[in-house]
Amino acid sequence: MTLVKYKEKRNFESTPEPEGKVASGKHDLIFVVQRHHASQLHYDFRLELQGTLKSWAVPKGPSLNPADKRLAMQVEDHPISYATFEGDIPQGNYGAGHVDVWDHGTYIPEDEHQQPITAAQFAKNLEAGSIKFTMKGRHLKGSFALVKFKGEDKSWLLIKHKDQYATEEPYSSEDYAKKSSLAYTQKRAEKKTATGKVAADKKVVKKKVRTK
Repeated sequence: MTLVKYKEKRNFESTPEPEGKVASGKHDLIFVVQRHHASQLHYDFRLELQGTLKSWAVPKGPSLNPADKRLAMQVEDHPISYATFEGDIPQGNYGAGHVDVWDHGTYIPEDEHQQPITAAQFAKNLEAGSIKFTMKGRHLKGSFALVKFKGEDKSWLLIKHKDQYATEEPYSSEDYAKKSSLAYTQKRAEKKTATGKVAADKKVVKKKVRTK
């Protein structure tokens, strides 16, 4: 696994993106989906595998509706540290625009019978152009597949399998964009903390008034 292409495309003196390195640990494999408002809005779908994040750009975003077969264009591997990246990539840099984390969690590599397999076997399946996996995220749950177009180099389809998490209703990732971002979550936590402080201050004021 290598991050050569990732680093060749970026000037880390002018972008806040992590330079990162190939790194893996003994833990559940993670995934992240980032909403990337660059020249064209798209979603970056990333799966941890053998020390990097395997990455695809999904123009319409993932879907929980099995009828939606989303185009996914494979791009360069990203460092594991990119999984928590949010912020603005300045103009003049590759991929300039705003990035938010739309969803994150862990995933389980599986075979065609939805049985768990090793990361090594999953990597072989990726090379062969067809992978299946179960996702455990906030929005993305259950079984999915990524299938490569025959004769294509980078074009894949992201497909939701029919299971208890699937829906037959129209699905748009944009409907969940704000509430799922780490920035939104942080602001919500700060607001909750501030609200709690205001409530505590009011109690102090009331106590002082009563003691007068």
